[in-house]
Amino acid sequence: MGKNKFHDGPGPSQRQLRVGELIRRSLSEVLARGDVHDPDLNRMSITVGEVRTSPDLRIATAYVLPLGGQGQGEVISLLARNKGELRRMVSKKLALKFAPDLRFQLDETFDRMDETREMLGRDDVRRDTEKDDPEEHEPE
Repeated sequence: MGKNKFHDGPGPSQRQLRVGELIRRSLSEVLARGDVHDPDLNRMSITVGEVRTSPDLRIATAYVLPLGGQGQGEVISLLARNKGELRRMVSKKLALKFAPDLRFQLDETFDRMDETREMLGRDDVRRDTEKDDPEEHEPE
């Protein structure tokens, strides 16, 4: 198999990013409209923050979070239970050779942002990150 001349980095390729975003939009649309035949899933508002695809585009991991953050475990189990129907609906909207296998994980981005903001607000960290006064270090 030939080497990809356009992508050598450790991160995702442009194609992975583009397909992941298309899947995210399609999945968000399906969940927002309540097209799934599961009333438990349809009563929940779910945010799809990001979708990451494997290099061969056969696996798509969707990072989701229920609106308000309540019922996180329930959301993952409901999505997993309806994985086949969601996969079918998303693949209808995409022009891919293979419908990717959908996997779901909790999106912890907001939790990490809050922790980072809290850490940067601490006095000891703020003191260490403040810029030095340039007049203190001028040569004599």
